[in-house]
Amino acid sequence: MIPIVKPFLPPNDELMPELEEIIYSGYIAEGEKVYDFERRFSRFIGNKYCLSVNSGTAALHIALILAGVGPGDEVISTPLTAEPTNISIKMAGAKVVWADVDPNNGLIDAKSVRSRITSKTKAIMLVHYAGMVCDLNEFNQISKEFNIPLIEDAAHALGSKFNNKFIGDSPNHTIFSFQAIKHMTTVDGGMLAVNSQEVFDKGRLKRWFGIDKTKPRLENDIVDTGFKYHMNNVNATIGIVQLRHIAEVIKKHINNGMYFDKNLNGLSGLSVPTYYKNTEPSYWIYTLKVERRSDFIRLLNQNGIAASELHLRNDKHTLFSESKRELPQLDDFYGKLVHIPCGWWVNSEDRQKIVEVINKGW
Repeated sequence: MIPIVKPFLPPNDELMPELEEIIYSGYIAEGEKVYDFERRFSRFIGNKYCLSVNSGTAALHIALILAGVGPGDEVISTPLTAEPTNISIKMAGAKVVWADVDPNNGLIDAKSVRSRITSKTKAIMLVHYAGMVCDLNEFNQISKEFNIPLIEDAAHALGSKFNNKFIGDSPNHTIFSFQAIKHMTTVDGGMLAVNSQEVFDKGRLKRWFGIDKTKPRLENDIVDTGFKYHMNNVNATIGIVQLRHIAEVIKKHINNGMYFDKNLNGLSGLSVPTYYKNTEPSYWIYTLKVERRSDFIRLLNQNGIAASELHLRNDKHTLFSESKRELPQLDDFYGKLVHIPCGWWVNSEDRQKIVEVINKGW
């Protein structure tokens, strides 16, 4: 079966000696390897203010706090995402306000977001779903017009671009996930990219109990609550080695995605996504709208190809019952949504087979 998701790890003889060295070094907690990983990741995306944490969820939680979100506030978000995106809003004590999606790609819809803004709106959560980039031209304008910060959930979008720059190199708070099945994994982990040294320093305190690790422990005075969200040297070591390969891994995702864009476009009963101006997706997974989804999935499965909706739309969870509202465009999109394999493991023969199987009809 060609899987939808699959972890990439460097060759054994490259990764294991470095892991063994750090594991038996006597210092496996947060230390110089963590800071080295942050510097290297910063160079990769083009933003020097990158703060590592132990998960993408931790990065989201800190981002919301840094944006000033707290109890009684509202954050506009999308139900079409993995659950941590919106659970983190609840963790910050705020209410999730659902916006509808663009029916052409499933990304959060700017017109819908505009209609949801109130005096309680303290942030807008943008999910670059499946590696596709939200309409940042429009959302940056909304942010400026209403003075509402944007938080970019780029858990799926490492290597995606806006205006020829990597996602994460922007004035917004941007989070990345290094969970097992993302473009790049550190087994688990995350990164928060911010826009200034001041915000970076605040985030650094938040990730470790409010303690400033640039000072001796006995000289610290904790003035605000922090969390145990830091990354450790073991995960960071994996990340350092992974960064040697990430450009090539992402390139394979993109090549496969562009192949599907070209070879699946115009087929009867199927729609490929459309992308916003000045955006370039990194195709973590490939998203389609298909008629008779169950038949489509059955056809692919019978031919050794995994296909799935992957995520339950978040507004179906009881946790978000207070946010319930009509979302007609999401209803239509989610009823036809399906993902097919697109990652680094899909070779030229695999992708040709996927197209040929779909061309047979279902």
